[in-house]
Amino acid sequence: MFPLQRNRRLRQSQAVRALVREHSLSPDDFIVPLFIVEGTQVKEEIPSMPDYYRMSLDLLKVEVKSLWDMGLKSVLLFVKVPDLLKDNKGTEALNPKGLMQLAVQTVKETCPEMLVMTDVALDPYSSYGHDGIVENGQIINDATKEILAQMALSHAQAGADFVAPSDMMDGRVEHIRELLEAEGFHHTGIMSYSAKYASSFYGPFRDALDSAPGFGDKKTYQMDFHNRKEALTETQLDIEEGADIVMVKPGIAYLDIIRDLANEIETPIAAYQVSGEYAMLKAAAAKGWVDYDAIVYEQLIAFKRAGASLIASYFAKDAVRLINNLS
Repeated sequence: MFPLQRNRRLRQSQAVRALVREHSLSPDDFIVPLFIVEGTQVKEEIPSMPDYYRMSLDLLKVEVKSLWDMGLKSVLLFVKVPDLLKDNKGTEALNPKGLMQLAVQTVKETCPEMLVMTDVALDPYSSYGHDGIVENGQIINDATKEILAQMALSHAQAGADFVAPSDMMDGRVEHIRELLEAEGFHHTGIMSYSAKYASSFYGPFRDALDSAPGFGDKKTYQMDFHNRKEALTETQLDIEEGADIVMVKPGIAYLDIIRDLANEIETPIAAYQVSGEYAMLKAAAAKGWVDYDAIVYEQLIAFKRAGASLIASYFAKDAVRLINNLS
């Protein structure tokens, strides 16, 4: 007897596969990370991130216009701070004329509707390369969150739509939210790196910003990658403290964490497809070992399938090209 239910009926043509498809990609799904440096007409390829660049503010204008024209509507800003401006307290992070603050203003002046998110952490500004103040070889939590809150406020004053604390200090989301509210920035959002793991996938990013830790590692504040349940605890705390979007970082190796959160919370979840993931795929594609376009698309769909609402990805522009080719 033939089976009454043949699942292959729904796979037999591109038309029917598209009709019953559960997940898809749109330019609206993406946050585009951008690396900013001082200078004029500076566009430096990052050696460990082929085809990705650090750029000066004048070229940031060009890039933002291009992204908007492609349908990409959200950027996440990072800055490369000169060594002479670094210290243990991230003093430069609070400079109203600092590179981050000027980058926010540049994006908003160039493309007012672009959603601007900003990295809130001390490591780009720290002489130690850590996400917090260092005392006697220890990362000090509570003094650090005071500075992070002030940093977030300065970004909001510059025009940021969302601040994105990536440091993993305890209680920093609540501290940021309370200060933003007290200063009248009721509509400034917080995208918290809620489940950020101490991962080996961050190497190229640290090259991009020259922000590798000068001693030790970040395991006393970033999460232990052996742990799963802890991610839900961290994320629920951030939501209670006022986070509007929560993030899981890194990406592909942490799809189980994204799914766990999606099963338990209603808050939008962002996934960060990090620099190491980008670099590995670029390297394999350069060797001709993998189909670049096919794997980029498959990995991005994996984030959506796992439960991510948003994806921060260095592949965002390539993804839009792929989406347009499929339509």
